[in-house]
Amino acid sequence: MNLFADIRALVIECLTQMTSEGVLPDGLTFDNVAVEPPRDAAHGDMATNAAMVLAKPAKMKPRDIAEALAAGLAADARVSSADVAGPGFLNLRLDAAVWGQVMKDVLTNPDFGRSDMGAGKKINVEYVSANPTGPLHVGHTRGAIFGDALASLLDYAGYDVTREYYINDGGGQVDVLARSVYLRYLEAHGQTVEFEDGTYPGAYLINAGEALKAKVGDAYVGQPEDVWLADVRSFATDAMMDLVREDLASLGINMDVFFSEKSLYGTGRIEQAIEDLKSKDLIYWGTLKPPKGKMPEDWKPREQWLFKSTEFGDDEDRPVQKGDGAWTYFAPDIAYHFDKVSRGFDALVDVFGADHTGYVKRMKAAVAALSENRVPLDIKLAQIVRLFKNGEEFKMSKRAGTFITVQDLVDEVGKDVARFIMLTRKNDTPFDFDFDKVTEQSKDNPVFYVQYAHARVHSVMRKAGDAGIDLSDLAGADLSLATHPAEMAVAAKAAEWPRVVEIAARTNEPHRIALYLYDLASELHGLWNRGNDDVSLRFIQEDNVAASQAKIALVKSVSVVISHGLSILGVTPAEEMR
Repeated sequence: MNLFADIRALVIECLTQMTSEGVLPDGLTFDNVAVEPPRDAAHGDMATNAAMVLAKPAKMKPRDIAEALAAGLAADARVSSADVAGPGFLNLRLDAAVWGQVMKDVLTNPDFGRSDMGAGKKINVEYVSANPTGPLHVGHTRGAIFGDALASLLDYAGYDVTREYYINDGGGQVDVLARSVYLRYLEAHGQTVEFEDGTYPGAYLINAGEALKAKVGDAYVGQPEDVWLADVRSFATDAMMDLVREDLASLGINMDVFFSEKSLYGTGRIEQAIEDLKSKDLIYWGTLKPPKGKMPEDWKPREQWLFKSTEFGDDEDRPVQKGDGAWTYFAPDIAYHFDKVSRGFDALVDVFGADHTGYVKRMKAAVAALSENRVPLDIKLAQIVRLFKNGEEFKMSKRAGTFITVQDLVDEVGKDVARFIMLTRKNDTPFDFDFDKVTEQSKDNPVFYVQYAHARVHSVMRKAGDAGIDLSDLAGADLSLATHPAEMAVAAKAAEWPRVVEIAARTNEPHRIALYLYDLASELHGLWNRGNDDVSLRFIQEDNVAASQAKIALVKSVSVVISHGLSILGVTPAEEMR
């Protein structure tokens, strides 16, 4: 049951009737008509912009439309009042029985809030995609958590979601990794080694060096690089990806697909993608214009193969192959997305780090060209995270020596706290993660505040059970016994859940879920606190089992919605606080 969708359908029905009666002219479209919570709850339960958005195309005063619409809406049993405000805003109050029906639906329908808006469309969400040169660090964490929550949100909204990790194992950084592991391999044989600039000195490679020794013995000791590089490169990449999988698992993340960049080279797949663009007359032999601003000393015009990305909204055309035949960095990215398009996805989402801003337009252009504008690509940027502890920026890792690992973060605060807190801000805004604040027990700590609400409900139910109150059929409780305005405010906020899901999924913004859960928890805590002064609002009413069941049914519905929301965020709901 999506109450906002149901009332919007009622509004559209009334507007259609007004058209048939000649109150509104023919030919109007109602796509922009919305029903949403009013900015001020004192104004009603819902508000519609119908009169305001239809006034201009109808060539009518918005208030005239609003008054006619109000009369039609008020005739429906679900609407207790429809009031016109200002120039044509329309505020609605719903009958108390409507909220009771929503609560029953929450308690009986395990899919309450799920949506079919995705209609089973196939969508690929690619996230993390870090270089396989070591364990994931905190810089990867936000994108990993955001991408995973987004994938869960889209699944909840009815999409067929594939979670994908692109292994960047085709570049020179993997050769550097191989040389670094080789040094640890020599160290495992008792040699003293020095890590030159450009190699990876992290202690996380010690185990890889020892494992390589166990595999090949002393076969590579003293051998030239051309003897061992290819083998060690493959061995080291696999070892690092094992670490990555462990790090992802510690965050509760399981990928459906790991796609290797290396698989694009020497297989004809890059050539195939470029040939597809050539067949569409989108690749040409040319020279780029000089860069704007200060001219680099080493710049000179070079002829190369260029992609006409400006035809798809990019700022300039992009090179895909150099004059000597070498591929640019962009070429395998094109091939990778060509592979995605070829796999039949209806939409793509890429989660990039903030340092990849410059890649957004060119990748969107490439996918538009490859799919002939059939497959939309949404690129989400995950901004940086700064860690603070004891009032100071926290920089040193326990394991890596130069960066903070995902495991450091999880060890410090736990998976659930890390995930929830990272999702309380929009992905493209910088975020300060304060270890002290995220572990304190206060309203200022959103994860505690939401978990405390869920745990409070379970505490109430345990106490009710101890008091002998039958909780076996809360959906059958007489919810007319819980209609105080403070209780109705809780019910109204819970009823927003399906609407919030669809908005969050439509915009690819899972942080909306976290913010909504905080607001819902706030309504519950507010009702709890009011019960300290007003005995009639307490959830367990002495000598009145029916009223107790009604009130417990109300708050139980809140815990159900919180549980649904936390599952999208990848957080385990707490049944008691410690």
